[in-house]
Amino acid sequence: MTLSKITQSTNEESQYVRNRLIEFNAEHVPNGRYEELNLCVKDDRGEIVAGLNSAICWNWLEIDILWVHPGCRGQGYGRRLLDEAEQIAREKDCSFIQLNTFSFQAPEFYKKLGYTILARIDNAPNHYQHYYMIKEL
Repeated sequence: MTLSKITQSTNEESQYVRNRLIEFNAEHVPNGRYEELNLCVKDDRGEIVAGLNSAICWNWLEIDILWVHPGCRGQGYGRRLLDEAEQIAREKDCSFIQLNTFSFQAPEFYKKLGYTILARIDNAPNHYQHYYMIKEL
């Protein structure tokens, strides 16, 4: 086989690569699982005002994105999404939830909800910190 060139992947190609890794992992970890868990909050017009994108991987829930519209922050939507995700994670026998956040985002918010810091990377980006957090269930 000869490498022809490296290109930017399409969504379909990215999914193909993800699926190949899931297959490889399943060969090494029996009873593995991967299922996406994505939630959103909509207003009375059907517009999304908050959302959470995550996936259940083996025995944990990995939160990739938690976003709340700037005009809706401080109204409990983020907490409600996290509470719902945690409830589903418990129902699916997850042992913990993991996520990452930046110092300019919400590390204090997550701490209030029982998350602890596993690691911190400084100057990522600029003068900010990048936190990796966990909550045992």
